[in-house]
Amino acid sequence: MDRLVHPALRAIVDSIAGIEASVSGKTFDAFQSEWLLRHGVQRGLEIISEAARRIPVPLRATQPHIPWDQIIGIGNVLRHEYHRVSDKVVWNVVEVHLPPLKAAISLIVTALNELPPPSAPSSG
Repeated sequence: MDRLVHPALRAIVDSIAGIEASVSGKTFDAFQSEWLLRHGVQRGLEIISEAARRIPVPLRATQPHIPWDQIIGIGNVLRHEYHRVSDKVVWNVVEVHLPPLKAAISLIVTALNELPPPSAPSSG
């Protein structure tokens, strides 16, 4: 497996944890009214998006219920179309789409940890 996949998975796990902690107990109105909270969540989603790109397609395919293309695509919107970002869409992503992504990433991490370590190349 690509050596960049573990840091990417860690980035996703950390970003989801940070977003969850930041919005815990918050309402949409509170989210919408707190500039730093909104932008922090958006940055977390950008990181998730970029890290998802680093997960090999065969590994993503083990979790077909996750909309990987949309996860990857939202980063482009947040980076390049920031003036069009809808707070309702971001909040919906946090409330509806992050929990299944968190579960899927956990399954991927577990599966990777159960794989035997790669064998050393033979020297002869």
